Amino acid sequence: MDYKLELIILPVADVDRAKAFYDKLDWRLDIETESKDGIRAVHYTPTGSHASIIISNGLTDAAPGSTRGTYLVVDDVEAARADIASRGIEITEVFHQTDGGIPTPDTEGRTPGLAPERASYFSFAIFSDPDGNEFILQEITTRFPGRV
Repeated sequence: MDYKLELIILPVADVDRAKAFYDKLDWRLDIETESKDGIRAVHYTPTGSHASIIISNGLTDAAPGSTRGTYLVVDDVEAARADIASRGIEITEVFHQTDGGIPTPDTEGRTPGLAPERASYFSFAIFSDPDGNEFILQEITTRFPGRV
């Protein structure tokens, strides 16, 4: 049985403000709906992704901005970071973890620049939407065995 990740709901306080942010990313706007009780849902698909996000003011009881650590895999983290920054979106510099792991909320173990030998899976940059929902760019050029 295949289980394919389809979408992630991102809680936001102000759908119009969040929509303006995601429009700047130039992700595909798939659909926008509003229920009669005022719950709005805007469905976006990141460029090249099979999975999508929905920004909403009421599809979940999670607090706005509480979605953390959503990974976006890229072939070139420096180019992806430059693209996002060119759109006027605040994003960290490229970094790797000193211990070679993946990022944690504690920024102390972060070292500026690409991972040694540009090791696949270990170079990152982070940005957030206006509510604080966080995305981590992760450079993957060679997949672990068994990964597509």
